[in-house]
Amino acid sequence: SSGINAEYVSLGKVEAQMKTNPLVDNICVYADSFRSNTIAFIVPIQEALERLAKNYMNYDASYEDICNDPGVVQEVLKNLSAHGKSNGLEKFEIPTEIQLCPDIWMPDSGLVTAAFKLKRKAIQDYFQSSIDLMYGKSWGPVWLPIAVVQL
Repeated sequence: SSGINAEYVSLGKVEAQMKTNPLVDNICVYADSFRSNTIAFIVPIQEALERLAKNYMNYDASYEDICNDPGVVQEVLKNLSAHGKSNGLEKFEIPTEIQLCPDIWMPDSGLVTAAFKLKRKAIQDYFQSSIDLMYGKSWGPVWLPIAVVQL
């Protein structure tokens, strides 16, 4: 399977569609041109996520624990996947791994501008170890060469 070329996935388009999901407050989709899937960092809408988590966690967890709970993360991922499909996103555009971020991205975090536009490079740098981890989870050995087809 050839990788996607990051240029041919409109990250903004995917983010705009995902933001219409009632669980999503903010989202940054990341695509590595050597991989054939996207991943995403999501700031959930706290009340909506807590409601969803009640079905999966039978204890009083902190909001941070909820964001890190593998069952909750999988459920959000399933939800987003269905949402993406019904909104006409291609399979390769829909994130296959996500991380839920308990803190709202404010301009003083350096992750968004004063107008709340995503600062992709800053987000990538901030979450680099998570990116490595997520791509490690969804793929075999990192050294497997995946051809990027230049159209």
